[in-house]
Amino acid sequence: MSPRTTKPHEIVERALEMSTADGCVVIADEESSANLRWAGNALTTNGVTRGRTLTVIATVDGAEGTASGVVSRSAVTAADLEPLVRAAEAAARGAGPAEDAQPLVEGTPASPDFTDAPAETGSAVFADFAPALGEAFARARAGGRELYGFANHEMTSTYVGTSTGLRLRHDQPNGTLELNAKSPDRTRSAWAGRSTRDFKDVDPAVMDAELAQRLVWAQRRTELPAGRYETLLPPTAVADLLIYQLWSSAARDAAEGRTVFSKPGGGTRVGEKLSSLPLTLRSDPHEPGLESAPFVIAHSSGDDASVFDNGLPITATDWVRDGKLDRLVTTRHSAGLTGLPVAPGAGNLILDGGGERSLEEMVAGTASGLLLTCLWYIREVDPATLLLTGLTRDGVYRVENGEVVGEVNNFRFNESPVDLLSRASEAGRSEKTLPREWGDWFTRASMPALRVPDFNMSSVSKGV
Repeated sequence: MSPRTTKPHEIVERALEMSTADGCVVIADEESSANLRWAGNALTTNGVTRGRTLTVIATVDGAEGTASGVVSRSAVTAADLEPLVRAAEAAARGAGPAEDAQPLVEGTPASPDFTDAPAETGSAVFADFAPALGEAFARARAGGRELYGFANHEMTSTYVGTSTGLRLRHDQPNGTLELNAKSPDRTRSAWAGRSTRDFKDVDPAVMDAELAQRLVWAQRRTELPAGRYETLLPPTAVADLLIYQLWSSAARDAAEGRTVFSKPGGGTRVGEKLSSLPLTLRSDPHEPGLESAPFVIAHSSGDDASVFDNGLPITATDWVRDGKLDRLVTTRHSAGLTGLPVAPGAGNLILDGGGERSLEEMVAGTASGLLLTCLWYIREVDPATLLLTGLTRDGVYRVENGEVVGEVNNFRFNESPVDLLSRASEAGRSEKTLPREWGDWFTRASMPALRVPDFNMSSVSKGV
């Protein structure tokens, strides 16, 4: 048995057969990726990779409770499989009772493609995109700007099998495109990014035109001091902030008084009004264009995930509904502790604000303010308020009387996404976007631009 010749479902079945534990979960992730990179209006590298990771989760019942052991390894061969299973069992027997222990999810109808070969990506995914990129290089060269960036496409086929009869499979395509335009003297820079499932819905010509406009705006530059400014946050920046909010919304942490969603005196803030705007923050594994796994895939346990929940169905969930906090992330274990409904985290995030205006139309309706491009280096300052700090990057533009009049310096910001939701005065039209800061981990998002009357630019930054 070699990773190249053995089908993933076969390796899952063999691992389950070898297990002598009281319970066993096996996750096989079959991964392939293709990428393009370019600099100075020319392709520099391209490549295709493939790999497999096998995770075995063993559970052992004891007088004091059920323990779990988790071991993951790559490129597992026939000689490696039994030692991997035994290592997981040994880890379980050497551990104390797992706090999040629950009965393993019972078998449901098997995925109809469970025994099929994994889906794969390759250079063909760029068949239409690459020629269009070449045309964008030519236009950029003629326009006196240089394009840098990369395109990456991944396909992960995940097979989940359990001793309780689960046989589930999910194929997850994931594509990202980042394009950076620079002036030849490197004094001006602009960025744009896109998330895609198949590179058929991204147009480098449109992105290049957007970047060209921003480089023109940057020809006129003024300096502004730190302070609070009316600010238009584009969808990518909104996504980065709200993804961090989602990652910080574990119900147990809130119930124990450790997060912004903790209620003074005990309990959680579920049911409280967070925004006067009709904002709904939600996840749905079946959202068109943002599809994600419809069941839990947990390679390890934590505050917001449990290996015992592998295979648990994920349904559409409103985290914030019409401005009110409606759900916090729960496992079956933390749901029992907090009394809240079971609500596993999902692989996408959508904010609907009821707005109709595009970002350009919001700019046209701005008397005086700032337009951001994106945020980066976001870090948590205070979990009790979810105060975050970070930097602006690749263009902060001044808007006067409905027009962009030039570029200003970058800033460090100090803001809480929860506070931003309460102070936002307008939400634009929601659109699919690529979070720049968290794009290596979370790419499936749809967000509107937000208008914040008093965004806190806490200090001036000399960053690009």
